[in-house]
Amino acid sequence: MMSLAKDTVIGFIGSGVMGKSMAANLMEAGFPLNVYTRTKTKADELLEAGAVWKESAADLAAESDVIITIVGYPSDVEEVYFGDNGILAHARSGSFVIDMTTSKPKLAERISKEASKKGIEAMDAPVSGGDIGAKNGTLAIMAGGSETAFHELRPIFDVMGSNIVHQGPAGSGQHTKMSNQIAIASNMIGVCEAITYAEKAGLDPDRVLSSISTGAAGSWSLSNLAPRMIAGDYDPGFYVKHFIKDMKIALESAQEMELLTPGLELSLSLYQRLAESGGEDYGTHALFKMFRA
Repeated sequence: MMSLAKDTVIGFIGSGVMGKSMAANLMEAGFPLNVYTRTKTKADELLEAGAVWKESAADLAAESDVIITIVGYPSDVEEVYFGDNGILAHARSGSFVIDMTTSKPKLAERISKEASKKGIEAMDAPVSGGDIGAKNGTLAIMAGGSETAFHELRPIFDVMGSNIVHQGPAGSGQHTKMSNQIAIASNMIGVCEAITYAEKAGLDPDRVLSSISTGAAGSWSLSNLAPRMIAGDYDPGFYVKHFIKDMKIALESAQEMELLTPGLELSLSLYQRLAESGGEDYGTHALFKMFRA
């Protein structure tokens, strides 16, 4: 297996709300960066900063030491990794692939199995922390894969995150992210109800927030997203449509384990209503619109 160094070439696929900042931080840390995305204009800022454009995922994989993907849906992950033009068909033996998309645990296991046949080390490493965490390099990174690969890739993870934990073998990162999304799903309902209650009671919601955010009710969503709710700023740190995708994966996995998840089911139903009313491209905190209306 190759030794990770500062001249390690990173190939980055996906330049959405979070991916763009994650890639930019890697460049700022000194890593040479190849980039590919289906819509080239989304990579313009990275290209202007010195990233090298590749015409396909196959070209990027063939010319990179570590390939990182953070795309939209499990179907996108399958498309970019498998097939004649996929990453696994063109990545060099001894290279690493890291899927940071929130995707299906079983798909992570499949990628790892197929990668190992080609001498490629695969990790699933979904993240949490939204656009703020991506920009500041303070994401929570939940890694699944071999412990050896995790330690070798740690310098890369350290650039993008501040809470980085190896959770276990392939698929473990995705299972951990499902636990994360389940916790957020119910918590977001509570945050929305709390702020709505404060407003209906005639209180200053910002002042209420200053009291409740540091006590037992405190949470990341309350501190970081409730202010956006109050301001009516629904720009995405993380898209509603992607959260719906995550909750569906979590629900499917929970059902396979015969696990009761009423909070998750309620949150999913509310977010689906929000998406159907035209809110799929809002940030997840836009669930507040369902309560404020």
